[in-house]
Amino acid sequence: MLYPMSPKVVELKRKLESFMDRHIYPNEERFYREAEELGPWKVFPIVEELKPLARAEGLWNLFLPESHHGAGLTNLEYAPLCEVMGRSHLAPEVFNCSAPDTGNMEVLERYGSEKDKERWLKPLLAGEIRSCFAMTEPAVASSDATNIESSIVRDGDHYVINGRKWYTTNATDPRCKICIFMGKTDPDNPDRHKQQSMILVPMDTPGIEVKRPLPVFGFYGVPDRASEVIFTNVRVPKENMLLGEGRGFEIAQGRLGPGRIHHCMRLIGLAERTLEKMCRRVRSRVAFGKPVSEQTVTQERIAEARIMIEQARLLTLNAAYAMDTVGNKVAKAEIAMIKVAVPNMACQIIDWAIQAHGGGGTSNDFGLTQAYATARLLRLADGPDEVHRNQIARFELKKYSNA
Repeated sequence: MLYPMSPKVVELKRKLESFMDRHIYPNEERFYREAEELGPWKVFPIVEELKPLARAEGLWNLFLPESHHGAGLTNLEYAPLCEVMGRSHLAPEVFNCSAPDTGNMEVLERYGSEKDKERWLKPLLAGEIRSCFAMTEPAVASSDATNIESSIVRDGDHYVINGRKWYTTNATDPRCKICIFMGKTDPDNPDRHKQQSMILVPMDTPGIEVKRPLPVFGFYGVPDRASEVIFTNVRVPKENMLLGEGRGFEIAQGRLGPGRIHHCMRLIGLAERTLEKMCRRVRSRVAFGKPVSEQTVTQERIAEARIMIEQARLLTLNAAYAMDTVGNKVAKAEIAMIKVAVPNMACQIIDWAIQAHGGGGTSNDFGLTQAYATARLLRLADGPDEVHRNQIARFELKKYSNA
C-alpha cells in the first residue's frame, strides 16, 4: 500500500466494521422510516439509541485532528475510518462525525474563545447538541461567496445581523443550538475577501425564523436537514465574533478544506456499498437466458466502477497526506481535485447500480435513490464543480506563467 494503516487505525477500522455489522446495517430500514414518518423537525430515535453504544466502544469524535478532544488522528489516518462510516447514511451522526457539526467543531477548536469552547464545543463533542452553518443565500449566486449580502453591523457592545440563508444544514433539528453565520461587516472594503466575517449566533436569539426544511430530491433529513433561515435584527454580543472582523474567508478556508475531504471520504464508502449492491443484484437476476452478471455491458460497468473507486481513493489519500504534511492552504489543488472527481465518480456508479436494479432502483427500497441524492448534492455543496475546475486550471496555468 502507498499509504499503509497504522496498528491503531487497523484496530479502529476493525471495531467500526464490527459496529456497522451489528448496529448500523440492521437499523437502516428503521432509520429511513423514521426520517420519512417523523420528518426534519424531529429527532430520530434510532440515532439517539445508538450513540451511547458507539461512545462506549470508543468510536466517538474520530474526526478531530491535532486535538486532545478527538482520537488524535491525522487526516490520512481518519480517511479509511470515514470511508467505513460513509457506507450508511445512519452512521456518521451515530459516531458524532457528521456534517456540519464536524466543521463547526473544528472552527470552535481553532478560532473560538475559551468561553465559546466551554459553552458550545463541549456539548457538541458530547453529542448533546447540534449546530448549523449559515453561508449560502437564495438571492445571489453563492458559488462566488463574495456575493453574500447578509449584514453584520456593529452597534455598541453588540452586532446586529440581517439576512436570508438557505441550505443551512441542521437548522430544523430541535437539538440545533448554535449557528456559525457568515455575512458582511465591511461591504465597502476594496478587498472583497475582507468584507466578510463569521459570528456565533445562538439559535434561541430573538429574530431567527427557521422558515422551512428544504428537500434534496424529495428527501428531508437524509443525510442532513437542509433549511431556509431568516435573520431579522438578530442581536448578539460583540464577543461572539470569530477571530475578528474581515476574517470570514480565512475561517472558511480553514473549515471547508477538512469538510470537503470528509465528504469525499464518505462518498468513497457509499460508492463501495453501491457497487456491492450492484454485484449482488446482477448475480441474482436472469435476463434473456443468462444471469445479468454475464451480460458484457454489466461486466464493463462493474470493471469501470472498480477502477473509478480505486482512482478516487488514491486521489483522496494523496490529498489527506498533503493536508497533513504541507497544510490545507498549500494542498488547495489536491482538495479541489477530489471535490470534483469523487462526487462525479459516485454519481456514475450509483446511476449504473440503479440501472442494474431495474425499476426497483428508482424506488426507496434499495437505498440507491438516497445515495444518488447525496452524491449529486455534493457536486454543489462546499463549492460547485465549475468553481473547483477553474481553480485547478489556474493552478496549472500558473506553472507556465513565465513560459
